[in-house]
Amino acid sequence: MPAKRAITADDILPFADYAAQRTEWRRRIGAVKRLRRLEVGPCVTFTFESWQTLWLQVQEMLHIERGGAAQLPDELAAYNPLVPNGRELVATFMIEIEDPERRKRVLGTLGGIEQTALLDVAGEIVRGTPETDQDRTTEAGKASSVQFVHFPFTAAQIAAFRAPGTRVVVGLSHPGYSHMAVLPEPVRAALAEDFD
Repeated sequence: MPAKRAITADDILPFADYAAQRTEWRRRIGAVKRLRRLEVGPCVTFTFESWQTLWLQVQEMLHIERGGAAQLPDELAAYNPLVPNGRELVATFMIEIEDPERRKRVLGTLGGIEQTALLDVAGEIVRGTPETDQDRTTEAGKASSVQFVHFPFTAAQIAAFRAPGTRVVVGLSHPGYSHMAVLPEPVRAALAEDFD
């Protein structure tokens, strides 16, 4: 069965139903997220999104903000562009620094980091393309702590990524934050299911 490529109003549980099952949904999709997450360097975590992870995000926003049907179109507009289209991987990466002063200082040096995300698939580079809904680097050069990046693949790159045991490296090549990490095989296998 092909993966879903958009979240619709029909997919959303009514508030009371979701509230009653919220703990179970968060546990279940939390297990999915664990196979889609990778730390890259000391303070960046990539989470590769899927229909399921984004469905949970929409449900959570509706649950927390309690905007109901009036809120739903905005949430769908915000999160549907991040559902992988079958020829890409899509990642949220977070720059996580607990100390507020240090976080502010570091983010001030990381302007444009969203332009430097890459995947190395068996030696071939797939460059990330930042989500274009808004600028995530200020004019002063301060990066947002949350970034959204699409990785568009060719058919040959998809075939290589799908092959068991393929070495896939996730990286950032920003002068102020140049780090890489190898995808563990279970993560590579889970992400391979995002492709048509």
